[in-house]
Amino acid sequence: MAAVDSIFQKIKRSRRYVFERKDFDGIASYDQIGRSLNQLMDRGEIMKLGYGLYTKARVNSLTGRLMPSCPGGSDALMREILKMKDIDFEIDNLSLQSLSGKNTQIPSSVHYSWDQKQFNRKLVVGNRLLTPASRP
Repeated sequence: MAAVDSIFQKIKRSRRYVFERKDFDGIASYDQIGRSLNQLMDRGEIMKLGYGLYTKARVNSLTGRLMPSCPGGSDALMREILKMKDIDFEIDNLSLQSLSGKNTQIPSSVHYSWDQKQFNRKLVVGNRLLTPASRP
């Protein structure tokens, strides 16, 4: 089985939605993994979120454009990335109340804050740019 097929099977079977390049270390060499990930991006199976971070993708039935297949959208992807990297983060109060069910108002976007020394990357999910906000 080719490296690209092995990587695709591992992604397809996984319950996670965010993957790093190092998740596929046992399958092939570093260069082969990079080529395989590029092939999967060209085929529309995965999307690149940022440096070394990828997510499962699907085609949007309305727009025909590629989008993350995570049911929670970009906010769920962001939480998964921060938890995967073991980064302490905070969610703004309005979003926290909405997620816990204490408030019926739904914010337009969830705002995260974390220590920039722990994780300082720019992540792009669709049209949304996720950057670290300073902690209050």
